[in-house]
Formats: sequence, C-alpha cells, structure tokens
Amino acid sequence: MDSTANPAASQTANALARLQKMLIGALFAGVLLVPKILNLRRDERSWTVFRVLLGIAGAGFVILPLAFWNSWLAAIAGLAMFLTAALLPPALTIVTADDKARELGALVVVNGGKTRMSNGVSVPVRLLVGTENIWALDAHLQTRLIIPVAEVSSVYSEETEAGWVVRLRRPNTVEEFAYRGVFAEHFAKVTESTIRSVMRPGLPIQEKARAARA
Repeated sequence: MDSTANPAASQTANALARLQKMLIGALFAGVLLVPKILNLRRDERSWTVFRVLLGIAGAGFVILPLAFWNSWLAAIAGLAMFLTAALLPPALTIVTADDKARELGALVVVNGGKTRMSNGVSVPVRLLVGTENIWALDAHLQTRLIIPVAEVSSVYSEETEAGWVVRLRRPNTVEEFAYRGVFAEHFAKVTESTIRSVMRPGLPIQEKARAARA
C-alpha cells in the first residue's frame, strides 16, 4: 500500500509544483506585458490590430481543437481570448506632455514647479523648452504662459525659506517658478540649466560697439 501511495503522492506533488511554476511565470509575464499593452492602446491603429489578432487567435483555439483533437481546455482558453478581444475598450486618445512638445516643436519637457498667474493664483506647470519659445502648461496641458527665448536676459535658481525658486528675467518682469519638497533643488537646477542651454549668448563688447557706431 505504501509503495503504491508514495509514487502517486509524488506525482501529485510534482504536478502541483509544475502548475505553481507555470502560474507564477504567467503572472510575471502578465506584469511585464501590462505597460506595453497600455502604451499600445495609445496608438489607435496598433490597438485595433492587436484586438483583431487576439480575436482570430481565440477563434482558432476554439475551432481547431474541436476539429482535430479533443481539447476542451484549449477551446475554453480560446473562447476567453475571443471574448476579451470583443470586450476590450477602444484606444485611448489622451494627449501627453511629450505629444504636446512634438506639436509645439519643443526640445525638452521639465518640471516647472508652481508659478503665479496674472490673477494671483499659483498653479503647477510643466515647462516645454524650445529654441524660440518656452511654454508653461498647466495640469490639463493648457498653455498658461509663453516666454520668447529672445526676451530672456538671465535665469538663475536660489534657495529660499520655503524651498527653491527659479527666476527668469525678461523686459519689465521676472517670472518665478517655485519648487517644494525633497527634490526641489534638483528640479530647480535642471530647469535653470535647460533654459540656459537655449539662451543666445550676448554679443561681445567689440561687436556691440561696432553695431552702435553703425
């Protein structure tokens, strides 16, 4: 009895161990695929192709096992795939900051902290830095401020009692971008260096003198 029971128990344990490994592997693969699927959903054409292929594969798993071999598990899996393809939501049409940067021709997107609007309200913004303009966009990616790069005479960051601030000077005004939290200094320095990288250097003194005489 024991000699008969032990092999059966061993086979059951081995089967359970293999099943556990398969489930863990499938779960890990699913975790890795989720970000890719979410990114795929942002492209309407790719998302439609993915849904069609998933539906065709699911239909194949339903029909082929019943036609050539008796495998109800494969048929059930195929039916689940087909239903998933049919019930998947449509592609996302969300516009991201990178999409907006490409639309405006900006080179870099940086954290702009909070800036004070003309109505006195401070709002968090992202700065889209280009060679000609700097755009400040709010959380809804609406343009709240446009700063021509040619007007920027200086930009510098400094520590304050509340955190860090980047001050951007242009004719008759100074734009301030305030940062709070652990990474305030990092964000402020990145913003300062990014804006400096697109600023045009001033003319040398001799060239300024020649231009004045002309």
